[in-house]
Amino acid sequence: MRNLIAGAILGALPLSAIAAPPPADALPLSEIIAMIEAEHGDRLAYIDEVEWDDDGYWEIELKDTDGQDVKLRVDPLTGAATPRD
Repeated sequence: MRNLIAGAILGALPLSAIAAPPPADALPLSEIIAMIEAEHGDRLAYIDEVEWDDDGYWEIELKDTDGQDVKLRVDPLTGAATPRD
């Protein structure tokens, strides 16, 4: 019985480590994506991945028409994008 309780407690720990969601006053993700599409224009081939980072930013990966991977860190409040390593 102790092992079952210990397992249940340990199994619940990762849930408490999940990052907080974007702030309530953040721009809608659809608006941020539209801003990225407008900024990259004809150079954008496609958006490959969008992920919320536990540091409080959207991480967006896209492919440009030259086949280059572009990784961006986007502020959820302003939509300002900066290159990400």
